Amino acid sequence: QVQLVESGGGLVQAGGSLRLSCTASGSFLSINNMAWYHQAPGKQRELVASITSVGSTNYADSVKGRFTISRDNAKNTVYLQMNSLKPEDTAIYYCNAHIVRVTTQTLTYSYWGQGTQVTVSS
Repeated sequence: QVQLVESGGGLVQAGGSLRLSCTASGSFLSINNMAWYHQAPGKQRELVASITSVGSTNYADSVKGRFTISRDNAKNTVYLQMNSLKPEDTAIYYCNAHIVRVTTQTLTYSYWGQGTQVTVSS
């Protein structure tokens, strides 16, 4: 089994910062892309940022220049540093990872974390 465990959410004032972490555990061969999504009440889940296994990154326009995604492959962990937070960043943040597992075949599976709440007050 594979699990993604997130941490680092919370309540912060506008202009503040938070750092989210997500660690993969279990039995797997490797991790390809990792990403953070968010979902605000009544809205669809949206991509915030993604990072490949070699460190190439992609950001939603709404967070460019404010958020930074990074990963530590040795720790199977992805981070999201969120600066200059705005009330509109309030959402549940989910970690996603494309994980390669070997059973009878070598396949890539998409896994999700349980989500962590980020609330930004004005």
